[in-house]
Amino acid sequence: MAMILLSATSLFAQDNLQIVRTGGARIKVSLNAYSFTKPLLDFAKGRGNGQSGMTIFQLMDWAAENGFDAVDLTGYFFPGYPEVPSDEYINSIKKYAFQLGLDISGTGVRNDFADPDPAKRAADVKHVKEWIDVAVKLGAPVIRVFSGPIPAGYENRWDDIAKYMSESLRECAEYGKLRGVLVGVQNHGDFLKTADQTIKLVKMVNSDWLGIINDTGYFITEDPYVDIAKCMPYTVNFQLKESVFGAASPIKIDLPRIMEILKNSGYRGYIPIETLSPVGGNKKKKEMAAAGGYEMGGKSGKSGKSDNFASTGGKSGKSGKSGKSGKSENVGRTESTPKVASGLRERPSYDPFTVVPAFMTKVKAAQKEAFDM
Repeated sequence: MAMILLSATSLFAQDNLQIVRTGGARIKVSLNAYSFTKPLLDFAKGRGNGQSGMTIFQLMDWAAENGFDAVDLTGYFFPGYPEVPSDEYINSIKKYAFQLGLDISGTGVRNDFADPDPAKRAADVKHVKEWIDVAVKLGAPVIRVFSGPIPAGYENRWDDIAKYMSESLRECAEYGKLRGVLVGVQNHGDFLKTADQTIKLVKMVNSDWLGIINDTGYFITEDPYVDIAKCMPYTVNFQLKESVFGAASPIKIDLPRIMEILKNSGYRGYIPIETLSPVGGNKKKKEMAAAGGYEMGGKSGKSGKSDNFASTGGKSGKSGKSGKSGKSENVGRTESTPKVASGLRERPSYDPFTVVPAFMTKVKAAQKEAFDM
């Protein structure tokens, strides 16, 4: 009898990890800051003698002007990262987002829980906890974390990695529960390549404060849409990409199919858009795809994220939809906001000021069609 009760309790805990939502599907479109990596890092790292780049406040201006409901503010773009920003800075961001009518749909950090060194994992757990505290102050409901790449010598030891990784994630989830912030682990074509792997890891952690960041561009499988759908019961946030086969693929994402998956799952929440440069990172993804038996641009091969992003360009101190940086003066800012260098400049193949609005238009059209808006 005792064993039966124990088994039933364990089963209930596993089933309880699936999120039960009522009221029918409803989505809000968010802008993931990673889409503007190059200009944001130019400012955060002080590149260009303060004459180029984009502040988080300018990003929020741009998001508001382009019809986004929310912003996902990745930690990398906070000046001084990985150091925790001051309360004054955090509060100014929260206040400014509210004044623009933007939600802060989430935040995220760099970490590697696949590392076999316990000391390194402990340091990353500490970092995640520190940023959970930042999320609390920002009012962000979810913090995004990674699993990490499979370390050398552990290629055929998935379960061994998952065991120690789940312990790190459980510690983060327990702290998230204490502070009221959900922890989402993102499939990223590294340790987590499939829905089954991602769900297995979530079940190993066995906490209803840990869910999945459903990255539509990083399932390395024959049909990523199947994996996207399979992860929906555990999904706490999204990364909506232009292609399910990686940034280098010419095959665009089937947005009507994505909207149907969202409707069928009853998902209620944010859909952060994250566009990426098709340049850079592809060699690594091609190697990964080849190892998995898939081809780039076909049924699976993925493209990695790149640091080869366009600079902001455009005219100095302007904001809008045509490739300009944000406003140079705004209430509540605690940083010195530089103007973007004036004059024309040659743009690389990826320009977020062009790519993001174009993708946003397609997403909104698919949303309208699917949800009869």
